Amino acid sequence: MKKALILLNMGGANSVNEVELFLKNMFSDKNILPTNSFLRKIVGTVIVKKRVNEVKSNFIKYLGGKSPLTETTNRLIEKLKERLDIDVAPAMRYVPPFASSTLKEFKESGVKELILFPMYPQYSTTTTLSSIQDIKDRLKELDYSPKITTIEPYYDDYDYITMITDKIMEAMEDKNTKEYDLILSAHGLPVSIIKNGDPYEKHIEANLSALTIYLRSKNIIFKDIKLAYQSKVGNSSWLEPSLTDTIRTPYNRKVVIYPLSFTIDNSETIFELDIETREIANKIKYRDFRVAKCFNDSDEFVDFIIKKYYRAIR
Repeated sequence: MKKALILLNMGGANSVNEVELFLKNMFSDKNILPTNSFLRKIVGTVIVKKRVNEVKSNFIKYLGGKSPLTETTNRLIEKLKERLDIDVAPAMRYVPPFASSTLKEFKESGVKELILFPMYPQYSTTTTLSSIQDIKDRLKELDYSPKITTIEPYYDDYDYITMITDKIMEAMEDKNTKEYDLILSAHGLPVSIIKNGDPYEKHIEANLSALTIYLRSKNIIFKDIKLAYQSKVGNSSWLEPSLTDTIRTPYNRKVVIYPLSFTIDNSETIFELDIETREIANKIKYRDFRVAKCFNDSDEFVDFIIKKYYRAIR
């Protein structure tokens, strides 16, 4: 049976012109704004109008006019293709390359089984479910019925925790971890979504617990390990504590941040963490402020995905 591997992600604007498309598609997603379609359209339009010019400006000023997510994903895919004798492709949720084009190619080439690898370590209706539903909707449109196998959330997987630790220690260079606070920064969600049964917060907390235990087992000691949430939009209650509040009330002015809910660097890791949050830290005189990189197209992440793929098809 001919198989193909699809990497699922939200996507990142490939140019300044795609910023508005990204925002419009995101805030049109019923999993992001879980209300009736009429109200969702009104609220989404208001949010996009408020944010689009500022986001465009930040893309031009700080990101060279585009998110690095697509290019990094493509490099990752090329490495996977060198090791796997199958088709490998991305399916982005809000900007090209969309699932529809990927699935059309696979249908035409006779692929009979799709292995879906969510690039989100923790499950959420706003990420994993949204991407999987998008795949199923596009399959229906194409009258295409391959077997679907989805890789389970890997937030507490031993190899995943090991990769996080390696990235944290890479960011630390030769510094003494005992002098630093480790802040695990996860993408935030409205509390209302969590109350509706989304398991994301539980997965994040389990991720924190697994990493803390692993670090202790390796005798890697930080002064403190904290969890914080970033990327809040709007005035509703979101998961706390917020990263901004955590940075603004320091007990220790030496910190390293790891982007816990991301696997590939994007505007939220590069701009929000390494630029915007760093500016706050600089203003209140942090002695050292470090931001760890995501896995991106590292050989370790390639190995991890391949291992997950082979386990899935057994």
